[in-house]
Amino acid sequence: MEPDTQAYTSVMAEIKKRTTVVFALLNKERDVMYKATHIESMVLQVRMITELIALGTLAANRPIFEENQRKFEKHWDPVKVLKDVEKLNPNFYPKPIVEVPSKDPKIKNDLVEMKTGYMTRDELIQIHGRCGDLLHASNPYGKKRDYPAYERIVPKWMDRIMKLLNCHQIRLLDGDRFYLVHMKEAADDHVHMYTFVRAVA
Repeated sequence: MEPDTQAYTSVMAEIKKRTTVVFALLNKERDVMYKATHIESMVLQVRMITELIALGTLAANRPIFEENQRKFEKHWDPVKVLKDVEKLNPNFYPKPIVEVPSKDPKIKNDLVEMKTGYMTRDELIQIHGRCGDLLHASNPYGKKRDYPAYERIVPKWMDRIMKLLNCHQIRLLDGDRFYLVHMKEAADDHVHMYTFVRAVA
């Protein structure tokens, strides 16, 4: 079955919208009135972004996505979810790419894998869990939540998420092809996706 690449770009576009919301809240361009709910709103968006990243490559295959989305909506344990996603697509996790001018005159840019600074698979699990810790009613007799700590950490999380996704390589459920994804380009602010097929010698 041919993957629906438009479905994947739609997931990335949704991530961009949620990213815009996070930064609008961080920069106080939008206000949720009450300090706690303001920070919780940012954290909720971060949590949704991590879930969209985990399910993104499955979105390109509608039957698999819908089957697993129903299952994950009932119970979201990020470790179990990622294991299930990896069984379906071992190469599901985006690879952040830096494009550098190529020395080969036939090639415009070389695709160099980013080594550090981005949100790793393990960090996705950790961040998702930390977001969940805040998004439940607290025990009035328990330890008070450190909302300022979340306010400080959200920009760092967003920086790592953006480095992961701004320009990334992804493999869908279709064999040897891979895809290069730009979250925006100089010409416009849309998500663009390019197909690469292994050359036959």
